[in-house]
Amino acid sequence: MTPFETRNKSTEIKEKVIKALLITASIISILTTFGILFSILFEAIEFFKLRSFWYFITGTEWSPGIANSKFGAVPIFTGTFVITIIAMAVAIPVGLGSAVYLSEYASGKVRNTLKPLLEILAGIPTVVYGFFAAITVAPFVVKAAASLGFEASFNSALASGIVMGIMIIPVIASLSDDVIRAVPDSQRKASLGLGLTQGETIKNIVLPSAMPGIISASLLGLSKALGETMIVVMAAGLRPNLSINPLEDMTTVTVRIVDALVGDQAFNSPATLSAFALGLVLFIVTLVLNIISLMLIRKFKEKYKVNTL
Repeated sequence: MTPFETRNKSTEIKEKVIKALLITASIISILTTFGILFSILFEAIEFFKLRSFWYFITGTEWSPGIANSKFGAVPIFTGTFVITIIAMAVAIPVGLGSAVYLSEYASGKVRNTLKPLLEILAGIPTVVYGFFAAITVAPFVVKAAASLGFEASFNSALASGIVMGIMIIPVIASLSDDVIRAVPDSQRKASLGLGLTQGETIKNIVLPSAMPGIISASLLGLSKALGETMIVVMAAGLRPNLSINPLEDMTTVTVRIVDALVGDQAFNSPATLSAFALGLVLFIVTLVLNIISLMLIRKFKEKYKVNTL
């Protein structure tokens, strides 16, 4: 065998080993996902043997600690969605605006200074955000509401959502900045050469090209909001409250899961097993949101591909 053939054989073996390692990593990821799903599913089934599934998804009262306990999850998911919507209403405009400025308008020196400062927010522990929400933002919300003639609770969904949105800003801003900068400069130059202004170029060329990545960044931020616990505990409270008024106190799925699992109830009691039922529904909601986002990403990719032919 010639040295050339020996080298080709060695390279082929290395490529097969690398491919096998990558396949193994993919299988481990998939099996881990199924493992998480089944570990939740089996315990959730045990809960639904004890309590009605229909009342769980349609009931409006959650009171696990009393003799005639009720497990209606509608108030919990209402609070989850209200706080998440507030958080995303704060995070997406501010995060995307920051990304556009850093990638399209800021000079290299300004960008290299501001982006690390922005990303510091991602490293702050959530309990610190909780203190900020409870001590600073919540009193401000109460005073602002009072000045407008409204009554707000010190534990309010609005305070929790605002601080949660601040926490998500660096996730959306950093990822969106990367995908916007990945748009080829040739497209910008072609647009400017045709007479479009920089703002029109960003609106009509850059953002549509980067939209799949922006949607992915927003989805990641949404997942962080759905899974947040400490900020809600410290700023929004623990009461399952069926209301869409952001000035009232309410709670989320993850908070109730923690509350159920750290209580003094037996593991096979409905109060404890309800945590797995809540986790299963949250898993399904997250899965549906992922599917919707993938459909939107595919739609934007196909539209952009057509527009560039």
